[in-house]
Amino acid sequence: MMSDTIQTIAVYALPILFAITLHEAAHAYAARFFGDLTAYSQGRMSLNPAKHIDPLGTIALPLVLALVQSPFIFGYAKPVPVDFSRLNNPKRDMLWVALAGPAANLVMALGWMIVYFVMYGASLQEEYFFRVAEAGIVVNLVLFAFNLFPLPPLDGGRILTSLLPMRYAFKFARLEPYGFFIVLALAMLNLLKYWMIPVVAAANGLLSVLVAPLKFLVT
Repeated sequence: MMSDTIQTIAVYALPILFAITLHEAAHAYAARFFGDLTAYSQGRMSLNPAKHIDPLGTIALPLVLALVQSPFIFGYAKPVPVDFSRLNNPKRDMLWVALAGPAANLVMALGWMIVYFVMYGASLQEEYFFRVAEAGIVVNLVLFAFNLFPLPPLDGGRILTSLLPMRYAFKFARLEPYGFFIVLALAMLNLLKYWMIPVVAAANGLLSVLVAPLKFLVT
């Protein structure tokens, strides 16, 4: 039992660290591009994991999930500070800043797929590396889908706020203090899966199409 847990942590540690670090860094880069230097001035526009690690979300949560043998193991980093009022066009640019994080996860999932098939084509025999690549795909697809859930303060909520007409956007944004508890309740009631499963499946299908030529070459 303990050895299985250690193996799971060893497999998921690197993919989780990369996934949450690049997710937050992408938000910071997008915010700076669109005019807000808050994250940049605080040193958060960085690919250094130490800048983004949250003791609870980056270390404790994935460890607990591994110990209870959760089917999905993921975590989160310290949210990148963004002052949306400083963006060039706050309502419009909010969409791109919010979308940058999930987009980074989707790109990373594609990267892990490419790594998997390159290793397969090279006839690599070490199972551990294939498991890490598979974990990288799963972790990033889960983070992509979860963060796109259309409820603030998740990225999907900010994207929807950006798309709504101003008066509706203002009312919708007022849900933000309660968003975490709503998502937690949906997860506990096993209702969040009705969002997660189709979004993960759709994203996985899209990436499978993109890597199909590579897969054809190596199989």
